[in-house]
Amino acid sequence: MIAVTCASGQTGRAVLAALERADVAARPFVRRPHGLAGETVVDVREPEPLAAALRGVTAVYHLAPNMDRDEERMGAAVIAAAAAAGVERVVFHSVLRPQLRAMPHHIAKLRVEEALAESPLRWTVLQPGVYRQSLTGVRDGVLRVPFSLDARFSPVDLDDVAEVAVHVLTTPGHDYAVYELAGPDLLSVRDIAASLGVRAERQALAAWDRDAAAAGMSAEVRAGFAAMWRFYDCHGLVGNPAVLRMLLDRAPTAVGVEP
Repeated sequence: MIAVTCASGQTGRAVLAALERADVAARPFVRRPHGLAGETVVDVREPEPLAAALRGVTAVYHLAPNMDRDEERMGAAVIAAAAAAGVERVVFHSVLRPQLRAMPHHIAKLRVEEALAESPLRWTVLQPGVYRQSLTGVRDGVLRVPFSLDARFSPVDLDDVAEVAVHVLTTPGHDYAVYELAGPDLLSVRDIAASLGVRAERQALAAWDRDAAAAGMSAEVRAGFAAMWRFYDCHGLVGNPAVLRMLLDRAPTAVGVEP
Protein backbone atom coordinates (compact mmCIF):
# COMPACT_ATOMS: atom_id res chain seq x y z
CA MET A 1 0.00 0.00 0.00
CA ILE A 2 1.45 3.34 -1.12
CA ALA A 3 0.24 6.61 0.42
CA VAL A 4 0.42 9.69 -1.81
CA THR A 5 0.25 13.00 0.06
CA CYS A 6 -1.34 16.14 -1.40
CA ALA A 7 -2.74 13.79 -4.01
CA SER A 8 -5.36 16.04 -5.61
CA GLY A 9 -2.96 18.18 -7.67
CA GLN A 10 -1.47 17.61 -11.11
CA THR A 11 1.52 15.63 -9.87
CA GLY A 12 -0.38 13.61 -7.29
CA ARG A 13 -2.97 12.53 -9.83
CA ALA A 14 -0.24 11.54 -12.30
CA VAL A 15 1.46 9.38 -9.65
CA LEU A 16 -1.86 7.78 -8.67
CA ALA A 17 -2.59 6.98 -12.32
CA ALA A 18 0.85 5.42 -12.74
CA LEU A 19 0.37 3.32 -9.60
CA GLU A 20 -3.00 2.16 -10.93
CA ARG A 21 -1.44 1.20 -14.28
CA ALA A 22 1.16 -0.82 -12.37
CA ASP A 23 -1.61 -2.50 -10.32
CA VAL A 24 -0.19 -1.10 -7.06
CA ALA A 25 -2.63 -0.26 -4.26
CA ALA A 26 -2.62 3.44 -3.38
CA ARG A 27 -4.11 5.61 -0.65
CA PRO A 28 -4.51 9.27 -1.68
CA PHE A 29 -4.17 11.77 1.17
CA VAL A 30 -6.04 15.04 0.69
CA ARG A 31 -6.73 18.02 2.93
CA ARG A 32 -10.30 18.38 1.62
CA PRO A 33 -12.53 15.85 -0.18
CA HIS A 34 -11.81 15.64 -3.92
CA GLY A 35 -13.64 12.45 -4.88
CA LEU A 36 -10.47 10.42 -5.48
CA ALA A 37 -10.92 6.67 -5.16
CA GLY A 38 -9.96 5.54 -1.67
CA GLU A 39 -8.97 9.03 -0.53
CA THR A 40 -8.18 9.78 3.11
CA VAL A 41 -8.91 13.29 4.34
CA VAL A 42 -6.10 14.29 6.69
CA ASP A 43 -3.99 17.36 7.40
CA VAL A 44 -0.45 16.34 6.50
CA ARG A 45 0.89 19.16 8.67
CA GLU A 46 -0.23 17.31 11.82
CA PRO A 47 1.90 14.27 12.79
CA GLU A 48 -0.54 12.46 15.12
CA PRO A 49 -3.60 12.14 12.83
CA LEU A 50 -1.24 11.53 9.94
CA ALA A 51 0.43 8.65 11.78
CA ALA A 52 -2.97 7.08 12.40
CA ALA A 53 -3.81 7.41 8.69
CA LEU A 54 -0.50 5.76 7.77
CA ARG A 55 -1.22 2.51 9.58
CA GLY A 56 -0.86 -0.36 7.10
CA VAL A 57 1.06 1.75 4.58
CA THR A 58 4.39 0.38 3.35
CA ALA A 59 5.72 3.51 1.64
CA VAL A 60 4.84 7.19 1.26
CA TYR A 61 5.22 9.35 -1.82
CA HIS A 62 5.38 12.83 -0.33
CA LEU A 63 4.84 15.98 -2.34
CA ALA A 64 3.67 19.42 -1.33
CA PRO A 65 1.55 21.94 -3.23
CA ASN A 66 3.62 24.37 -5.28
CA MET A 67 4.85 27.40 -3.27
CA ASP A 68 3.16 26.18 -0.08
CA ARG A 69 4.27 28.15 2.97
CA ASP A 70 4.04 24.96 5.07
CA GLU A 71 6.48 22.93 2.94
CA GLU A 72 8.94 22.38 5.80
CA ARG A 73 6.20 21.74 8.37
CA MET A 74 4.59 19.14 6.11
CA GLY A 75 7.93 17.44 5.53
CA ALA A 76 8.65 17.26 9.26
CA ALA A 77 5.17 15.90 9.97
CA VAL A 78 5.44 13.21 7.28
CA ILE A 79 8.83 12.10 8.63
CA ALA A 80 7.57 11.95 12.23
CA ALA A 81 4.32 10.22 11.29
CA ALA A 82 6.01 7.68 9.05
CA ALA A 83 8.47 6.78 11.80
CA ALA A 84 5.67 6.47 14.36
CA ALA A 85 3.52 4.32 12.04
CA GLY A 86 6.35 1.97 11.08
CA VAL A 87 6.29 2.96 7.41
CA GLU A 88 9.19 1.30 5.59
CA ARG A 89 10.27 4.21 3.40
CA VAL A 90 9.51 7.69 2.10
CA VAL A 91 10.04 8.99 -1.44
CA PHE A 92 10.16 12.78 -1.49
CA HIS A 93 9.19 14.78 -4.56
CA SER A 94 11.69 17.65 -4.43
CA VAL A 95 12.89 19.90 -7.26
CA LEU A 96 15.85 20.22 -9.60
CA ARG A 97 18.57 22.35 -7.96
CA PRO A 98 16.99 22.74 -4.49
CA GLN A 99 20.10 24.60 -3.32
CA LEU A 100 19.26 27.69 -5.39
CA ARG A 101 18.76 30.41 -2.77
CA ALA A 102 17.15 32.84 -5.22
CA MET A 103 13.99 30.70 -5.13
CA PRO A 104 12.56 30.30 -1.62
CA HIS A 105 10.45 27.27 -2.52
CA HIS A 106 13.60 25.45 -3.69
CA ILE A 107 15.30 26.12 -0.37
CA ALA A 108 12.22 24.87 1.50
CA LYS A 109 12.51 21.56 -0.34
CA LEU A 110 16.22 21.43 0.49
CA ARG A 111 15.31 21.69 4.18
CA VAL A 112 12.99 18.69 3.82
CA GLU A 113 15.78 16.74 2.10
CA GLU A 114 18.03 17.64 5.03
CA ALA A 115 15.42 16.46 7.54
CA LEU A 116 15.07 13.15 5.69
CA ALA A 117 18.84 12.62 5.75
CA GLU A 118 18.78 13.17 9.51
CA SER A 119 15.82 10.80 10.06
CA PRO A 120 15.85 7.06 10.83
CA LEU A 121 13.77 6.34 7.74
CA ARG A 122 14.79 4.77 4.46
CA TRP A 123 14.29 7.45 1.84
CA THR A 124 14.69 8.42 -1.79
CA VAL A 125 14.61 11.93 -3.24
CA LEU A 126 13.40 12.75 -6.76
CA GLN A 127 14.44 16.12 -8.17
CA PRO A 128 12.38 16.79 -11.33
CA GLY A 129 13.00 19.79 -13.54
CA VAL A 130 10.35 21.97 -15.12
CA TYR A 131 7.54 19.85 -16.52
CA ARG A 132 7.23 19.64 -20.28
CA GLN A 133 3.53 20.30 -19.82
CA SER A 134 4.28 23.60 -18.03
CA LEU A 135 6.34 24.88 -20.96
CA THR A 136 4.11 23.69 -23.78
CA GLY A 137 0.83 25.30 -22.74
CA VAL A 138 -0.32 27.26 -25.79
CA ARG A 139 -3.23 29.71 -25.89
CA ASP A 140 -4.51 31.21 -29.13
CA GLY A 141 -1.44 29.96 -30.99
CA VAL A 142 1.00 31.67 -28.61
CA LEU A 143 3.41 30.22 -26.03
CA ARG A 144 3.50 33.07 -23.50
CA VAL A 145 5.89 33.17 -20.52
CA PRO A 146 6.87 35.92 -18.02
CA PHE A 147 10.61 35.50 -18.54
CA SER A 148 13.23 35.58 -21.28
CA LEU A 149 12.40 33.69 -24.46
CA ASP A 150 16.09 32.73 -24.59
CA ALA A 151 16.00 31.05 -21.15
CA ARG A 152 16.98 27.38 -21.51
CA PHE A 153 15.40 24.37 -19.86
CA SER A 154 15.56 20.57 -19.81
CA PRO A 155 11.79 19.94 -19.75
CA VAL A 156 10.78 16.62 -18.19
CA ASP A 157 7.52 14.87 -18.96
CA LEU A 158 5.19 14.54 -15.95
CA ASP A 159 4.21 10.99 -16.90
CA ASP A 160 7.90 10.04 -17.06
CA VAL A 161 8.31 11.42 -13.53
CA ALA A 162 5.28 9.44 -12.36
CA GLU A 163 6.69 6.27 -13.95
CA VAL A 164 9.97 6.79 -12.10
CA ALA A 165 8.05 7.37 -8.88
CA VAL A 166 6.36 3.98 -9.18
CA HIS A 167 9.66 2.33 -10.06
CA VAL A 168 11.52 3.62 -7.00
CA LEU A 169 8.51 2.97 -4.73
CA THR A 170 8.16 -0.67 -5.77
CA THR A 171 11.64 -1.97 -6.58
CA PRO A 172 14.67 -2.44 -4.32
CA GLY A 173 17.99 -0.64 -4.60
CA HIS A 174 16.89 3.00 -4.30
CA ASP A 175 17.39 3.68 -0.59
CA TYR A 176 19.27 6.91 0.19
CA ALA A 177 19.47 7.92 -3.47
CA VAL A 178 18.95 11.44 -4.84
CA TYR A 179 17.84 11.34 -8.47
CA GLU A 180 17.96 14.31 -10.83
CA LEU A 181 15.13 14.03 -13.37
CA ALA A 182 15.78 16.23 -16.39
CA GLY A 183 14.39 15.80 -19.88
CA PRO A 184 16.38 14.87 -23.00
CA ASP A 185 16.31 18.30 -24.68
CA LEU A 186 18.18 21.49 -23.82
CA LEU A 187 15.86 24.11 -25.27
CA SER A 188 15.07 27.80 -25.05
CA VAL A 189 11.47 29.00 -24.94
CA ARG A 190 11.90 30.03 -28.58
CA ASP A 191 13.05 26.48 -29.43
CA ILE A 192 10.06 24.97 -27.64
CA ALA A 193 7.63 27.26 -29.46
CA ALA A 194 9.23 26.37 -32.79
CA SER A 195 8.94 22.64 -32.05
CA LEU A 196 5.23 23.15 -31.39
CA GLY A 197 4.74 25.30 -34.48
CA VAL A 198 3.57 28.33 -32.51
CA ARG A 199 4.80 31.82 -31.68
CA ALA A 200 6.68 32.64 -28.46
CA GLU A 201 5.83 35.83 -26.60
CA ARG A 202 7.20 37.33 -23.41
CA GLN A 203 4.65 38.65 -20.93
CA ALA A 204 5.71 41.52 -18.67
CA LEU A 205 6.08 40.36 -15.08
CA ALA A 206 3.77 43.16 -13.89
CA ALA A 207 1.09 41.97 -16.32
CA TRP A 208 1.51 38.38 -15.14
CA ASP A 209 1.19 39.51 -11.52
CA ARG A 210 -1.96 41.49 -12.31
CA ASP A 211 -3.54 38.51 -14.06
CA ALA A 212 -2.56 36.14 -11.23
CA ALA A 213 -4.01 38.47 -8.62
CA ALA A 214 -7.25 38.74 -10.61
CA ALA A 215 -7.41 34.93 -10.69
CA GLY A 216 -7.24 34.84 -6.88
CA MET A 217 -3.60 33.94 -6.31
CA SER A 218 -2.35 35.24 -2.95
CA ALA A 219 0.36 37.88 -2.70
CA GLU A 220 2.67 35.40 -0.98
CA VAL A 221 2.35 32.80 -3.72
CA ARG A 222 2.71 35.45 -6.43
CA ALA A 223 5.93 36.60 -4.78
CA GLY A 224 7.26 33.04 -4.88
CA PHE A 225 6.46 32.68 -8.56
CA ALA A 226 7.94 36.11 -9.30
CA ALA A 227 11.22 35.04 -7.66
CA MET A 228 11.20 31.94 -9.85
CA TRP A 229 10.42 33.93 -13.01
CA ARG A 230 13.32 36.31 -12.25
CA PHE A 231 15.70 33.39 -11.81
CA TYR A 232 14.49 31.79 -15.04
CA ASP A 233 14.90 35.13 -16.78
CA CYS A 234 18.63 35.08 -16.01
CA HIS A 235 19.47 31.39 -15.84
CA GLY A 236 16.67 29.08 -17.00
CA LEU A 237 16.82 25.67 -15.30
CA VAL A 238 18.86 22.90 -16.90
CA GLY A 239 19.87 19.38 -15.93
CA ASN A 240 21.22 16.11 -17.29
CA PRO A 241 18.90 13.37 -18.65
CA ALA A 242 21.19 10.40 -17.93
CA VAL A 243 19.59 9.41 -14.61
CA LEU A 244 16.06 9.69 -15.99
CA ARG A 245 17.01 7.51 -18.96
CA MET A 246 18.55 4.92 -16.61
CA LEU A 247 15.51 4.77 -14.34
CA LEU A 248 13.03 4.56 -17.22
CA ASP A 249 15.18 2.05 -19.12
CA ARG A 250 14.11 3.85 -22.28
CA ALA A 251 14.44 7.23 -23.96
CA PRO A 252 12.65 9.99 -22.01
CA THR A 253 9.73 11.76 -23.66
CA ALA A 254 10.84 14.73 -25.76
CA VAL A 255 9.20 18.15 -26.00
CA GLY A 256 6.41 18.26 -28.55
CA VAL A 257 5.86 14.48 -28.42
CA GLU A 258 2.71 13.10 -26.83
CA PRO A 259 3.47 10.11 -24.55
